Amino acid sequence: MKIGILQTGRAPAELREAHGDYDSMFVQLLSGRSFQFETYPVLDGVLPTQVNSADGWLVTGSRFGVYEEHSWIKLLEAFLKEAYRQSVPIVGVCFGHQILAQALGGKVEKFDAGWSVGMVDYAVKSMSEPVCLAAWHQDQIVEPPASAEVVASTDFCQYAMLAYGDRALSIQPHPEFSSDFFADLLEARRDILPEPVVARALKGLTGKLSSSVIADQFEAFFKKNRDD
Repeated sequence: MKIGILQTGRAPAELREAHGDYDSMFVQLLSGRSFQFETYPVLDGVLPTQVNSADGWLVTGSRFGVYEEHSWIKLLEAFLKEAYRQSVPIVGVCFGHQILAQALGGKVEKFDAGWSVGMVDYAVKSMSEPVCLAAWHQDQIVEPPASAEVVASTDFCQYAMLAYGDRALSIQPHPEFSSDFFADLLEARRDILPEPVVARALKGLTGKLSSSVIADQFEAFFKKNRDD
């Protein structure tokens, strides 16, 4: 099964040698699950020629806001709308979570309460235990599309994971981030964060991430039988 990675951002240059770029983090997250991958650097204006060029699409995170006026963002929105219309499965993470919601009629904005940065426990529907994932965002969905079902949340981030039937699945935190990458990212980008946010994030670095749980969900979603 071929997954097209729609890359909307890049890891900081100084961290790529040690950790790879955002697309390679998803390849690692989903390794050993019989997927093949092709990356499209959407932020450079490179999009697939058609929505059926892959069996499913995965939209990465980004430092950009989905509401910013970049030509590639509008092109990506149009692409996602068409992929959704044709029922080509879509997974979105962070920016991908937000732009999918925006494309389908939701609202995203810079959140009044500020940043969520750190290892965060998310209450996931149908799971008895919380799922710990790396969060790094200031923007978030404030109004989900009418077609979306909330499947994970926190008190701070109400719409942390959304399901759109068998057409799309998206999540605000980063299952692709390892603890080591997150720690290095925090050090590399601490100048853009309020000091109390950094302090809280540092205290939580010992948390055990549940990335494999989300990888299992992504795999099941992509491989779901849609012939019915």
